[in-house]
Amino acid sequence: MHSREARTAPSRYSLRIHPALASFGDEVCGTLARLIAYVCSLALIAILGIYLWDQIPPADPEVEPSARVGWSAATRSTPAFAVSQFDLAYRSDAYRILRHPEGGRKDVLRWLGPDGKPAAELEIYRAGGELDEAAPTAGHGEAAGIIDSKFGAVTLRLMGETAGQKACLSFRKRIEQPHVLISGWSCQGDTLPARRTAIACTLNRLALVSAGNDQRLAELFAHAELRRNDCAAASAPAQSADWVTGTDNPHLRAAF
Repeated sequence: MHSREARTAPSRYSLRIHPALASFGDEVCGTLARLIAYVCSLALIAILGIYLWDQIPPADPEVEPSARVGWSAATRSTPAFAVSQFDLAYRSDAYRILRHPEGGRKDVLRWLGPDGKPAAELEIYRAGGELDEAAPTAGHGEAAGIIDSKFGAVTLRLMGETAGQKACLSFRKRIEQPHVLISGWSCQGDTLPARRTAIACTLNRLALVSAGNDQRLAELFAHAELRRNDCAAASAPAQSADWVTGTDNPHLRAAF
């Protein structure tokens, strides 16, 4: 006969092994669960990364990095200039402010004619680190002479005839100190002399509203105001178009 100890030994051994196996199974299940969660997280991160990568626009290898950074509208900036209206037939259409990441700023004013079409535009470009040489110029048309303004002599060019109308005029004035470029175009007036007068009066009526921290800009306009001419007769028709009394070539005239 087997002793009592012999009969109970297997039972006691089995009781000792079973909890160990259960604990091992739990560990295996927990490890698999954590592994699956880890793999799923990596998959989600990969999917998100692929999606964001697809949203990036393709780079143009022919464009330099500096060329891809351009001008953007500065909607929160305060207008720095104003032009008193000398002809109520033309109304102000818009005032836009553009800024460059390297510090440049463009203030663009536009006017509409009685027919609702754009009639004139004026841009004041203050250069920053970009020194934008591609700023609006006086155009590539035929030279149309020079006019005087409170900023000095201003170059004019013809923009070409449109719809049977006489050519509009573009203008350009570069000021070295501070780095300011005043340019634009005008179709105001029915004749070239009238349009020359309109441009001269626009420039003479250009006023600085806020210079911010630009002391040199404030000094420029303060000195320019001392040379400002009266534009009371800007809209009056020319009485003569000859080279002596007309307005086409003012630098050809001299005192008798």
